[in-house]
Amino acid sequence: MARRTPADESDFRSRPSKRGSRPRTKRRPSHEDAVTGMVIAVDRGRYTLLLPETSDDGARAGAREERDGSAAGAPAPSGGSSGVVLSAMKARELTRTRVVVGDRVEVVGDVTGAEGSLARIVRITERTSVLRRTADDDDPYERIVVANADRLVIVTALADPPPRTGMIDRCVVAAYDAGMDVLLCLTKADLASPDELRGLYEPLGVQVVVTRADSTAGDGAALDGASVEEVRARLRGRTSVLVGHSGVGKSTLINALVPTARRATGDVNDVTGRGRHTSTSAVALALPDGLGDDAQPDGWVIDTPGVRSFGLAHVEVGNLLRAFEDLDAAAAECPRGCTHLADAPDCALDEWEAAEPDTEARAHRTLRLTSFRRLLASRTGAAG
Repeated sequence: MARRTPADESDFRSRPSKRGSRPRTKRRPSHEDAVTGMVIAVDRGRYTLLLPETSDDGARAGAREERDGSAAGAPAPSGGSSGVVLSAMKARELTRTRVVVGDRVEVVGDVTGAEGSLARIVRITERTSVLRRTADDDDPYERIVVANADRLVIVTALADPPPRTGMIDRCVVAAYDAGMDVLLCLTKADLASPDELRGLYEPLGVQVVVTRADSTAGDGAALDGASVEEVRARLRGRTSVLVGHSGVGKSTLINALVPTARRATGDVNDVTGRGRHTSTSAVALALPDGLGDDAQPDGWVIDTPGVRSFGLAHVEVGNLLRAFEDLDAAAAECPRGCTHLADAPDCALDEWEAAEPDTEARAHRTLRLTSFRRLLASRTGAAG
């Protein structure tokens, strides 16, 4: 009889066909023991989740103490909120389903959060909102920015770099299409007046808040405390996602709102006038209520990487006008089938623009109409 040798890698035999790798049954586990958590960060196929910590779960509490003790001095991914932070991957059945920051997911496996543990995401709960964008207006591929946020905070500098109303309008359209409300945060008010942009967007129902540098700070990097508290008051109790060009002060604002965040900050390029990317991935941070180290979260802020463009290929053409409430009301007088483009005959928007007697107000109407038609022409492929 031949002597049996120990098995090694050469003894492995893969299944003979692709059919052999398919599940043997379509019946999947029910995962009744799954627990629900929130995705607070995504990094190359690994998902950082925050699970609520229950008083009767000693295993999770002990693992959290062990983790926090071994990582003393490092900022918590959740911004210091109470709960269990753990790492997870997607289950096989979710291979083609994208999981993003803000998602509420159900996980199984090791959910203690102990160092080296890895849970498995088996379900994504129904999303209440999805903020999307495309690279440009002709790009068919949608990029989901975040899920389950109820407010979009458009961070725009009043100077250095200068504000771009086209970018603001695009973000407003994307937010309204996603069913979110909008807060326009104007930074660097110590360099320029916010009055023009206030007058342009507040009449449309867009809330506006202004921040400025602390004049008593020597390096000019600190923000005025009163303006930061005004922003905090607008975000309290909400899940807000911050979007803006690089260099507008978004990371500086995040660090002021969540001191444990320690988001990297950068300067504006003197040659191009554009900011340098500092945030490289989206992350959800718990907003403390400002009552001390033991304060409970009072909302969530989601920081996103700086963007150079905000394509609207995913937005239906008919929904563009709804984001411009003043134009939408005026367009009710347009003839049926009106394209609302610059060459559209008898378009009521032209009459609406010319009917304003005040020169300054008429200039604002012209800016709004020009911005809308630029978006519409780009979205429909018409000549600008």
